[in-house]
Amino acid sequence: MPQTSAHFDSAMDESIPISALQHYSFCPRQCAYIYIEQRWQDNYLTAKGSQLHERVHSNEAETRGNLRTERGVRVQSEKLGIHGQLDLLEIQRSPCRLTPVEYKKGQPKVADWDRIQLCAQALCLEEMRTVRIDRAALWYWKPRKREWVRLDDALRTATRDVIQQTRTLIQHQALPPAQWSKSCKACSFVDECMPRSRDHSARYIADLFTS
Repeated sequence: MPQTSAHFDSAMDESIPISALQHYSFCPRQCAYIYIEQRWQDNYLTAKGSQLHERVHSNEAETRGNLRTERGVRVQSEKLGIHGQLDLLEIQRSPCRLTPVEYKKGQPKVADWDRIQLCAQALCLEEMRTVRIDRAALWYWKPRKREWVRLDDALRTATRDVIQQTRTLIQHQALPPAQWSKSCKACSFVDECMPRSRDHSARYIADLFTS
């Protein structure tokens, strides 16, 4: 049964955005800046990403032969307590197959930040439409091609773990200490965060999950 807007609004009161999972996987401190302190800092990379998603979220649907594409599809999982919006959903009619596609600026990444976000979208679709999704796709701006992602048990487990960790972080309502990595150079909060000058993350994470 399709979800109504009212159903979405009531269910999302206590759920967390799927985008928060990507931010948490990238950096828990960045996630806290955005989803606890309700702050955002733009830089060149975030501006490019916003521009890309504005083009993608046109809410237009198109059918060509056996394939239907839908943009800006809203999804949620009541079981996992998450919600979000798909950039693109491809629906193959016969045999029935759903393929979520997430658009990203930049290049493919070694880390699973984007794959976790994509897997969470697929988990929502599986619950909403009673289907099994074995693979999904990430489309990266620089190579302008897809990276196919296999939604195996390892990625599903990692995604569920990040959902719980993100929820714990948001419920804790505290800003984690900074932890420097090479990825900090791409973060719009780097000048404010000053990660090189403070790094007590291991102690913070231990306290967070034992308190």
